[in-house]
Amino acid sequence: MTLEPEGPSPESPVEETSQTPTRSARLGRGLIRGRLLVCAAALMWSTSGFFSKANVFDAWPAAQRGPLLVFWRALFASLVLLPLARGWRWSPRLVPMVVVFALMNLTFMTAMTRVDATMAIWLQYTAPMWVFLAGVCWFKEPVQAGDRSMMGFSMLGVGVICYFGLADARPEHILMGVASGICFAGVVISLRQLREFESAFLVALNHLVTAILYAPYALSQEYWPAGNQWAYLIGFGMFQIGLPYVIFARGLRTVTGHESSFLTLLEPLLVPVWVYLAWGDMPTGSTLAGGGLILTGLALRYWPRGVSAS
Repeated sequence: MTLEPEGPSPESPVEETSQTPTRSARLGRGLIRGRLLVCAAALMWSTSGFFSKANVFDAWPAAQRGPLLVFWRALFASLVLLPLARGWRWSPRLVPMVVVFALMNLTFMTAMTRVDATMAIWLQYTAPMWVFLAGVCWFKEPVQAGDRSMMGFSMLGVGVICYFGLADARPEHILMGVASGICFAGVVISLRQLREFESAFLVALNHLVTAILYAPYALSQEYWPAGNQWAYLIGFGMFQIGLPYVIFARGLRTVTGHESSFLTLLEPLLVPVWVYLAWGDMPTGSTLAGGGLILTGLALRYWPRGVSAS
């Protein structure tokens, strides 16, 4: 799967005419496609609460549930991704990527089993702020018109939701969720900087290393999957985390890290929608208010330029 069409061969040069797409037009289509890939990944990620909060895992104690889910999810993600992975090669830059990915899984799944699943996801989505600061200040990624307003409105919306939604949560559990956001930012930055690598290879390597790191703990516990748990874990690994990361990594070939991290805010925005459709639970007022702020930021970034590739 390529993100940009191949250009004309040197043997048969083609002049740019009114019938021939210009280079800027091709780049524009590649950018739009990248944005759509990032949004598709966010849509698939938004099913995380359905799997992690399923009552089939109630028999697993909360203290062990997070690491156990991390292992089994990463294992099944690896099984579906390894046959797709091509272009295996070594680089020292792969080390920080796999480390922050493993830490992200642990901190996020632990937070999700200790606080409300929706709030754990919102805590993780403090990541766009870190990605924006690192991308702009460190990696000198370009800032487009509306990026700053998008960051301001989005982070204000996340803040409103977390402030009211975590009033009764324990501080250490909140910090675990914030840590998952910092690690998620590291994953986004790493995938963006490694975009010359094959996407399925990067994602397969991340999940394989995560499964290996958590295998000694998970396999030493007395809690093993049984019955319907197998089906949930397979879906959790393959559909919710494995394939979306391949899609996301491919989107990062043309979309900057900070823009992609803001687009993935669609994930937490969709979580309460699925909850309402599945169980009829209405979102809280703070979630509606914060979600409105995030949508405002996204609208300011994209609506006036809906037909351009800025």
